[in-house]
Amino acid sequence: MLPMDREITVPLFDMVMSLTNAIDLISPALVNHHNRVAYVASSLASELGLPAKEQKDLMLAGALHDVGALSLKDRLDALVFECSPEAASRHSQMSCALLRSFAPFADVAPVTCYHHTPWEGHEDEDVPAGSHLLHLADRVAVLVNQETSPTGQSREIVERVAAQSGRRFGPRYVEAFTNLATKDSFWRELASPHIRSVLEERFRSAMVQLDMQGVLSLAKLFGQIIDFRSRFTATHSCGVAATAEALSRQLGFNEQERCLIKAAGYLHDLGKLAVPSSILEKRGKLTEDEYSVMKGHAYHTFHVLEPVDALRVVNQWASSHHERLDGSGYPFSRTGRDISLEARIIAVADIFSALTESRPYRTEMPNDEALQILRQMALEGTLDHNVVGMLRLHYRELSHLRMEAELNAAKEYQQFRQTNLSGRDIQAA
Repeated sequence: MLPMDREITVPLFDMVMSLTNAIDLISPALVNHHNRVAYVASSLASELGLPAKEQKDLMLAGALHDVGALSLKDRLDALVFECSPEAASRHSQMSCALLRSFAPFADVAPVTCYHHTPWEGHEDEDVPAGSHLLHLADRVAVLVNQETSPTGQSREIVERVAAQSGRRFGPRYVEAFTNLATKDSFWRELASPHIRSVLEERFRSAMVQLDMQGVLSLAKLFGQIIDFRSRFTATHSCGVAATAEALSRQLGFNEQERCLIKAAGYLHDLGKLAVPSSILEKRGKLTEDEYSVMKGHAYHTFHVLEPVDALRVVNQWASSHHERLDGSGYPFSRTGRDISLEARIIAVADIFSALTESRPYRTEMPNDEALQILRQMALEGTLDHNVVGMLRLHYRELSHLRMEAELNAAKEYQQFRQTNLSGRDIQAA
């Protein structure tokens, strides 16, 4: 257990950057896309002389604009400069629906909702001004070819944007972009692999510091972005978080420690954003290559959370949920004492929740069968026998809490689908 003698605060900026990095993992074509949109949006806002808060909000909107693109197809389609506004509107609406559930993103959510809406026909106040700015920033970012000199592309990009002034893009924003485009530094920073540092320098001082409840709320949002990609995983992170928190209470952890363990439960599968839906939803046995891709999610969780210094221990617990006491786990093949009690709790909670949920290749397993599998794993020395024993001792209570959390998550998922997908399944890629 960790001594918790002070309130933990986490910079919102760090959490946002972790999420954008996770989203960008799904395809090499997406690397740094969200950061580039954030950079262009904030640069345009500065060029226009907008207030500091609007500049910060537009940077956030740029970083988060595609969190609702739940499939690889949605994301790659949005990288086409002339993409259909109608086709793109679905993921824009889903981004808004996800973001508005977290108070610090309340001002950002409506901006993301219309970030593919053309200027022509929407010049009035029916679309937020920030959405028009974000639309231009997003399209500029997709025009940049990462394999050639950024300054060498500037004239062509300006010409393509200017040709759409008054139709696709607002003239005021096109003029601001044209002015920006004359600056060599704009293009070099836009194409820089260190663009995160540029954004951090601009906005870290203005960013919110999250307290423990704020971290939990944002971690839950991350869990929804992870889980809502498939109806088979729509409640998983909530179930793991609830089970892990309840187990930690039975094992004597204090309230703040339990909150951190619950946050780790929400975040443990963050790296699955790098796993194609075709693998997540495959009904048959995974091939060796597919299984290797799936196993990579634990390392990706570690990688994307690593820059968040305040959550270093939470990252350790979350990314270790597939480690096993005998060294047979992954991604780091840790053994025995190298695996903390908190990580052992997350591992047991993850397996118990996964076994008792439906999957593409099987129906949910009864609790008694799941408990027997956990008991056997403890006897074989892969799981902590004390944690498994506590789960077996209190399994009725823990199962009730898990099912209650998953029922609430299922209701949120159904509401999300009905509101944004008109009852249609997400098209997996």
